[in-house]
Amino acid sequence: MNRSHTQLPFSRTAFAVACALMLLGVAAGPAVAHAEVTASDPRALAENVTLSFTSEAESDTAGIAELKVVLPKGIAPDAVTLKDAPKEWKLTATPDGYAIGGPALATGTDAEYSITVRQLPDEKSLVFKTLETYGDGKVSRWIEVPTGGEKVDNPAPVLELKAAAPGAKPIAPSPSPSPTPSAAPSVQPSAAPPSAPVASAGAQATGEEAAGNSTGAIAGTVAAVVLLVAVGAFWWVRRSRSRA
Repeated sequence: MNRSHTQLPFSRTAFAVACALMLLGVAAGPAVAHAEVTASDPRALAENVTLSFTSEAESDTAGIAELKVVLPKGIAPDAVTLKDAPKEWKLTATPDGYAIGGPALATGTDAEYSITVRQLPDEKSLVFKTLETYGDGKVSRWIEVPTGGEKVDNPAPVLELKAAAPGAKPIAPSPSPSPTPSAAPSVQPSAAPPSAPVASAGAQATGEEAAGNSTGAIAGTVAAVVLLVAVGAFWWVRRSRSRA
């Protein structure tokens, strides 16, 4: 009888610790949704390449209405043209990339579109930081760049490039169009409330990297609280067994 009584508290302790570890894993786990990019010809200096983007929907209350993308070095906004997009969505050049959007998609629908790039730069990889805006104004920021093999919570779409084909050379850039007063502004979410003028996607992405870091800090705090609860449960069970 004493042996069974002794084993019970330890069983409860093991259960409490297991639950804490499970919660710890959930708190520290990466985001489920993500944004990604693929290419029809993923080689450095390749010409007239189709880039296809997918941004997974992560809101249960609103659909995606706009995507703002910061183009990597070597791709100018005027070297990009829209190839395919959701119905009524349009592409507008910005100082550091482009915005594409229109009527908000149905809730839970991924945003898929493709663009044509005149020529890819001579790089090993390309990063496309993306701000994903929903019809209710919520913004998801896929702007973090993994370094040293570490995982991040909100990774930006990254395109890995193969070596350039033999004889491939950079083509001369086309002259940039002169700015005109009638230049169209960035597309605004159809259901979002009016707001003051915002900075470019690049400025927003840079300014919001701290937000991504704060998310990690919050997850760490939650994990610490869960661990303390598990230790407290272990101490309480062990104290109760010693009094029995």
